[in-house]
Amino acid sequence: MAEELWNQSSPPSFMLAGLFSHSPYDSFFFSLVLLAFGAAVVGNSLLLTLIQADRHLHTPMYFFLSQLSIMDLTMTCTVVPKMAVNFLSGRKFISLAGCASQIFLVVTVGGAECFLLAVMAYDRYMAVCYPLRYPVIMNWKACSFLAIASWMGGMADSVIDVGMVFSFPYCGSLEVDHFFCEVPALLRLSCADTSLFEDLIYACCVVMLLLPLGVIVASYARVLTAVIRMPSNEGKHKALTTCSSHLAVVGLYYGGAIFSYMQRASARTPMGDRATSIFYTILTPMFNPLIYSLRNREVTSALRKVLRRQSL
Repeated sequence: MAEELWNQSSPPSFMLAGLFSHSPYDSFFFSLVLLAFGAAVVGNSLLLTLIQADRHLHTPMYFFLSQLSIMDLTMTCTVVPKMAVNFLSGRKFISLAGCASQIFLVVTVGGAECFLLAVMAYDRYMAVCYPLRYPVIMNWKACSFLAIASWMGGMADSVIDVGMVFSFPYCGSLEVDHFFCEVPALLRLSCADTSLFEDLIYACCVVMLLLPLGVIVASYARVLTAVIRMPSNEGKHKALTTCSSHLAVVGLYYGGAIFSYMQRASARTPMGDRATSIFYTILTPMFNPLIYSLRNREVTSALRKVLRRQSL
């Protein structure tokens, strides 16, 4: 029931309103979501396999790209399967543990991806601007540290969010107006004053989005300056191709994230939250591997090698 009370004796469950609004086109839209989910899983899994299988891709750039694929897989697999099960079964319940897990994983991956995209921009800056020192500076120890730091940064934010969200009392309707457990959607159900925590979330989002974005902009400003000065047209083309793929991913991710999280709670609507959530939980994980594979000769070459081995 949507009117369950938080203080009942058994552990409470939430109800997820879902992604669809009981229209005749629900099955069609659901099929599109499953198609996008399948493309995201296959694309990112294939990219991870290629990076692992081809020794030419055992470089810092592709190491960070593999981390991005793991984040995309985690994000979409945390949200879509539960939404699909609820839609097909007609049951909308999600347990307290399931809800906390969704918040923890989504916030962890969302924060980690902000930091990782900044790390990837710094990696390209070092590769283009300091090619001779690049192998020394971006060694495997440094790459591992930067990747772990990205994950830990997202995880720290996630632990705080989960702890705070479930410290509030929920004493009315437990129907979450969303297709997964997201912090702002849950806070709307609380019967306590959450305005201070909402302001804190807003401030954290501004910092976690704008600081990495500042690193990205500064890094690519230096990269563009260095590319313009390159004497070789082939070198310019290779640098611009690689960097444009990363910038496309940055634009996809930050476009949705800024629109979603850099709004005051009073300006947010359930419909707007669902729309932007579709963008970063389903569409971005689908497009990222396509952007890197279609624009990247090394990835397409590795794919051809794998296909040749399979045919033999």
